[in-house]
Amino acid sequence: MPYLFHPDFSHLCLEFFDKYNQINLVVRFFKRLFFIIPFLAGLLLSLLVFALLLATLLDYRPPEKKTAVVIQPAGKNTINKKELALLSWNIGYAGLGKEMDFFYDGGHQVRPSRQLHDAYLNAILEFLNYKTNMDFILLQEVDEKSRRSYRTDQLEKIAETLPGHCFSFATNYDVPFVPAPPDNPMGKVKSGLMTMSLVNPESSERVSFPGNYTWPISLFMLDRCFLVQRVKTGFGKDLILVNTHNSAFDDGQLRQQQMEVLRTFAVQEFEIGNYVIVGGDWNQNPPDYKPEKITNGDYAVKNDLGNIPVNFMPEGWHWAFDETTPTNRFVVSDYEKHKTPTTIIDYFLVSPNVEVISVSTTDLGFAYSDHNPVSLKVTLND
Repeated sequence: MPYLFHPDFSHLCLEFFDKYNQINLVVRFFKRLFFIIPFLAGLLLSLLVFALLLATLLDYRPPEKKTAVVIQPAGKNTINKKELALLSWNIGYAGLGKEMDFFYDGGHQVRPSRQLHDAYLNAILEFLNYKTNMDFILLQEVDEKSRRSYRTDQLEKIAETLPGHCFSFATNYDVPFVPAPPDNPMGKVKSGLMTMSLVNPESSERVSFPGNYTWPISLFMLDRCFLVQRVKTGFGKDLILVNTHNSAFDDGQLRQQQMEVLRTFAVQEFEIGNYVIVGGDWNQNPPDYKPEKITNGDYAVKNDLGNIPVNFMPEGWHWAFDETTPTNRFVVSDYEKHKTPTTIIDYFLVSPNVEVISVSTTDLGFAYSDHNPVSLKVTLND
């Protein structure tokens, strides 16, 4: 039989053509892939550019100064007593209780479950319900219909809890869509500072802090500010109450600029004869803070920037903080007593004509927020 018609030769030919077809299919696949990959990359790049352009157009650009609307007016327009009680608390948008970590701090989570959020918020409202006698309440990270807080209007909930207080609000975070983290984007965020008062302020103003992150990161970060309430007193002076929330996650340059603006503003108001009280979340340790003085059993450390310089303010100004109890815990993981790093970054600054009677931090074990509330009692001196 001729070799050409030998069964083995025919089998070899079939195998050859079969492998040829397979190779041909692979080659055709890679040829198509060669065209598809650039197309997809171009499409993704176009979508990214469009998203950045849209975010730039919709970017929240508040003016340097903006009048803050006073809502739910109180019954009085003047302070006629010299002893005042104040509270400052960063409520962490009812999303950073003891079970939570946070991706910005090295954790993984973005928001709690709906059940946990509601439990945190209800506990915050219950705590505030016991503070109806406070003359002023300064809150930070209060959400107004953000995805991270299940679009709950926390302003409305808090105002309903304290019907005797008027309040004003200053937005410092207004982004239609935060794309981080990619696997579970934070989405829409609207949040800010809320100051509540038993006395109607003569004026309420949002003042922008200078500086910001570089573009395009700035599109998705907070636009920091402080909220100023000017309140009439029966002693011929105004009380200047400042609610502040300074920058976090920067290398310190933004916080330094912000501190210089706060110092200039506070000193000018005092020099014309007014009482000045500044409170809030400073995101840095106060002067003379020493971790070893924390006595509640928490593991205390210094903030990344350390202490504000002792001589930062002129002589006579006083930093008021409870040196025995931390006000903030790190959210790289859920909270564990004795183990989770904690520090003090929430406190008050008062002018020389304001005498501090007492200051205390309520140790809530960071159950409902990554911050503990700080209470202050002062006397306005002649």
